[in-house]
Amino acid sequence: MDELRTFTVTDFITLLNIGLKRSKARVLGEITEAKKGPTGHMYFSIKDEKESVLNCIMWRSSYYFSGTEIKEGAKIIISGSPQVYPLSGRLSFIAETIEPAGEGEIRKRYEELKKKLEKEGVFSDKRPIPKYIQKIGIITSMKGAVLADFSNNLKKFGFCVKIADSRVEGQEAVKDLLRSIRTFERQDIEVLVIMRGGGSMESMMAFNNEIVARSIAEFPKPVIAAIGHHKDEPLSALASDISVSTPTAAANLLNESWLSALLAIERYERSILSNFEETIDSAKSILRNSAEKALLVKDLISKRVEFLKNKIQVLFQKYKNAILNKRLYLGKLFEELNFKDILAQAAERIKSYEKITIMSNPERQLGIGYSIAFLGGKVLKSVKDVNIEDMVDIKMADGALKTKVNNIKYGE
Repeated sequence: MDELRTFTVTDFITLLNIGLKRSKARVLGEITEAKKGPTGHMYFSIKDEKESVLNCIMWRSSYYFSGTEIKEGAKIIISGSPQVYPLSGRLSFIAETIEPAGEGEIRKRYEELKKKLEKEGVFSDKRPIPKYIQKIGIITSMKGAVLADFSNNLKKFGFCVKIADSRVEGQEAVKDLLRSIRTFERQDIEVLVIMRGGGSMESMMAFNNEIVARSIAEFPKPVIAAIGHHKDEPLSALASDISVSTPTAAANLLNESWLSALLAIERYERSILSNFEETIDSAKSILRNSAEKALLVKDLISKRVEFLKNKIQVLFQKYKNAILNKRLYLGKLFEELNFKDILAQAAERIKSYEKITIMSNPERQLGIGYSIAFLGGKVLKSVKDVNIEDMVDIKMADGALKTKVNNIKYGE
């Protein structure tokens, strides 16, 4: 027989805990005692119908993400592993997740939390889904047909899709969902789509988690929830901006504005072609009418031109005859008059007018010693037309000068 190894208490408990940690389990029971420690950790006990008791601990972070309140009398299922506390030797079950047990407890918890969130207005503020979205964030499990259904129904409108793989069933999915939501808060997306297939109320526990619902309501961009459900809509779906029943419906919703735009473009295209054809037909009709009118006008113009041509010829001949008659008349008149005498008399008159013009020329008057005074470009005819200090221009035969009036004498 091999000799047993001797351990210190600390070493033995450490070794024991290593083995116990591998013994993960789900335990069903009713909470009998519950208290919250000063650091936020929860300490409670659960029992079954045989009055067996299990002491439990749930660390603050795990309790925060659980979304389930630990209170006496509640039937719950906890998941985790046992552990011995070295300082007391007491065995406790370290609960990593907690969820209500049975459909009744789950529904009761669901209704309580739903009323609480409704009262706080978590479900109230709904944002519209923007039109012509291109940048999409998706949270779902990469396993299963959900993502394939969504992708197959999403049309080719240049979408840029980012996917965060997350568990979507059970309490264990809560941390995945929250981590994915927080990741997308820092991403350049226009809308977030959270998807999973249908299932029982128990399988939807993660989507009825209070923290998940609040995170969706507070997400900076619109959220579409495509969480399959038949009767009770998950709280996460109620907190989203729009809830649809299937991934296919979510894809169709994102396609909608693009399809409407495509239909509008097709309508505009048909309208433009129709208007163009109508315009061409109208232009053809106008051209036909114009051609017919042009032929009529051409005929009228030709007739009018011929009429005017004939009239001009008649008038030309008339005036030609009149000129000829005048020439004959003037010829006779010149014969009757002594034209040379008339020319001599006219020459004498011209010489007489020339002498008068020379004598009246102001330039000649200047040449014999006279001058002409101007004020403001006008000839001065009287001393009354000037005032002291006026500047007067005086023109002489060989030039001009400017003078200032210092004195005026009248009547001399």
